[in-house]
Amino acid sequence: MGLDIPQKIERKLARLNDSKNPLRRWSFELASWTASTICMGSIIAILIYMRNQPLSRWPFGLTVITVLAKIAAATLIIPTSEAIGQLKWNWFQGTASREMVDFEIFDKASRGGPWGSVMLLLRTKGKSLAAVGAILTILMLAIDTFFQQVIELPEIWSLQGKGYVPMVTQLEHQAPLYYSNGVERKETDKELATLINEFFIDNSSRPIPAGDGFQAEIPVTCSTGNCAWPLYRTLGVCSACQDVSSLLGYACISSKLDWVRNISRDPTESSYLRGNMCGYFINATGESPVMMTGYAIGPNITYTGQALVARGLPLVDSITRTTLFGGTVHFGHIRNPIEDFIVAGLQDTEAVYANRTPFAQECVLYWCVKAINSTYSLGAYKEEVVETFINSTTGPQPWNTALMEDTDEGPIYNYNYAENVSIRVPFDPEEINYGMTNETMVLTALAFDDVLPFFSTMVNSSNTPSIRLRYWNSGNIEMIPEINPWVPTNNITQHVERLATAVTNLIRSSSRTKSVSGDAFAKEVYVNVQWAWLTFPLLLLILSLLFLVSTIVRVSRADGEAGIWKNSAMPILIYSLPKDAQQALVSSGALDAGSKTKAKNTRIRLGKKTGWRVSGYTSAPATPVSQGYPPPGWI
Repeated sequence: MGLDIPQKIERKLARLNDSKNPLRRWSFELASWTASTICMGSIIAILIYMRNQPLSRWPFGLTVITVLAKIAAATLIIPTSEAIGQLKWNWFQGTASREMVDFEIFDKASRGGPWGSVMLLLRTKGKSLAAVGAILTILMLAIDTFFQQVIELPEIWSLQGKGYVPMVTQLEHQAPLYYSNGVERKETDKELATLINEFFIDNSSRPIPAGDGFQAEIPVTCSTGNCAWPLYRTLGVCSACQDVSSLLGYACISSKLDWVRNISRDPTESSYLRGNMCGYFINATGESPVMMTGYAIGPNITYTGQALVARGLPLVDSITRTTLFGGTVHFGHIRNPIEDFIVAGLQDTEAVYANRTPFAQECVLYWCVKAINSTYSLGAYKEEVVETFINSTTGPQPWNTALMEDTDEGPIYNYNYAENVSIRVPFDPEEINYGMTNETMVLTALAFDDVLPFFSTMVNSSNTPSIRLRYWNSGNIEMIPEINPWVPTNNITQHVERLATAVTNLIRSSSRTKSVSGDAFAKEVYVNVQWAWLTFPLLLLILSLLFLVSTIVRVSRADGEAGIWKNSAMPILIYSLPKDAQQALVSSGALDAGSKTKAKNTRIRLGKKTGWRVSGYTSAPATPVSQGYPPPGWI
């Protein structure tokens, strides 16, 4: 019957071991070491290919490295194990006899067991070449751990596409046309008017929190949820406020009752009813005093008991476009203000009747160019205005007004803004002109005419305050706000700043905007290679080769004493102990469980021609040993 595959392999290995060429004798071990070297080299090549690259570039790369690492570790232990096995036979050859326990220790160590390697190291006290193999065997237990530490998989933000935010260079309001008495007219921007109303009669809506920021109030496109944009510029609205309390003066005088509740303006008269009042006035001693806070007095006045707790006064009249204080107090450097107004107020009627000095601020909303840094992360949009630019050139008042007709509902004026709004950024290489036409400027300013001037009145401290807006072409509208934003307990400067931001967001949300392109990022797993962790496996690779070569040299020099048997069990079967030694050990119970001390302490020596020699016994082995090499029965 023919030999099966394992027998054929063993016969092939036996023929190699029987070779006179030392390299052929150890060709299998050298091939194993070479295989381990190839695997480690392949791992290094793969790591070079994958380092600093996303894992998605080769998802199975880690699996391949793991398999190669296992093969490298398995093939590296083979030459070391076989070398220890060969040194086992050489240990028992020579003139000195050895204890039988040494054979068991060597045998365990040669099979790659860590305990056997430790025992071999202790037994030889580190003075034998086999001790080096034992150390290598122990160290090889950690080789997998070092391979695992070579690769780190950090999550890194990587570019995944583009994100877009809107910006405006030239504003265009698309106001619908209509005709009144054959005259072409344009309506104001309804969205803008609605937004302004929310801020003047209430505290307006607040941004919706999202993550560590707020939801975007402009159309933002960010496919990954994490985007960043370079610094960009857009036309927008800015604001500023300054104290003007010094303009106020206390007085009790007769003046027009333009602030009281439920007043109706006589459409045939150009003035309001007059009455006596006390409070703080602008132009208290001038021709046209305007009460900012105060109360009506006099027994014959229907409105006695009402208190004006806050007032907003535009410095450009919303009907005639005539100016007060030249149209501004503190902000004459701003060329194209949208609205400049003074707001003054007290907390309640008690403060009004106590004649306390109200706060008074001049606030302005004006066109500007904003330089913005924008980010979008985890649903939260953030903007940082880095710098603003304005048109600060000087020139005549641009408003021109002409009375077209005086109707029963009030006079109709034709407004003209004498110039286009133009803002240029200094040292801008693109020389972009930001702004709008004069017509768009008029339509924007008219949206504020519906809310300025405004009056906040109360009858007594327990009465809910009302805010009255003057819609001069259709009477007055009185509203009850949930929160009065114009009283001292609120931050007026911050409120006006929020209004400016809201208007900026509105014009950036129109369909006639441009887009700024940014980068969209997403977290991606990258491969980071820690090359230092490969030092240990490569060092073991080199040391195992040196150990194998040293063993080959040692065995070659001792040729003729021991055969090249390595980890083979055949010599144990062939070179059996003498019969008298076997009988003595068996009869004494030395092989019983727990009673192996005598057998282990028995000293033996292996002779190539004589077989096992046992100290104290002179008989020959049971099976004669031929003079050939390898011994009879070797397969």
